[in-house]
Amino acid sequence: MDNLDREILAILRRDARTPYTEIAEEVGTSEGTVRNRVDRMIEDGIIERFTVATRTGNVKAMIEVGVDVNVDTGAIADRMAEWTRVDFVWQVSGEDDLVCVVDAADTQGVNQLITRAREQDEVVSTKTRLILDERLG
Repeated sequence: MDNLDREILAILRRDARTPYTEIAEEVGTSEGTVRNRVDRMIEDGIIERFTVATRTGNVKAMIEVGVDVNVDTGAIADRMAEWTRVDFVWQVSGEDDLVCVVDAADTQGVNQLITRAREQDEVVSTKTRLILDERLG
């Protein structure tokens, strides 16, 4: 990846629907170059997917999950990522092992996800942080 790729990614992070012609104008290259670079970054796995960020008025939270030692955290992360209202599951370093980013209609929905996480045999602890505000970078 070079600086041009980074500039293209920064624009796509703000709005993945930005037309390639607008990106090309902003970074000072041709639409074909932008298209080729995005295609290459998809093929190389740098761009994993295009997604939608929402402002639904829902309650967003991070449920931090600690798991038992000698547990395949990837398998747990894959399982939790399939749960309704879970936007992302991150494997992280530090005190906790996983962070589930959730988007629920209300605090009861968040609490149901916390309970579901705690019911997993591998889970030894949870902490929850409500997301009060977010800014897109």
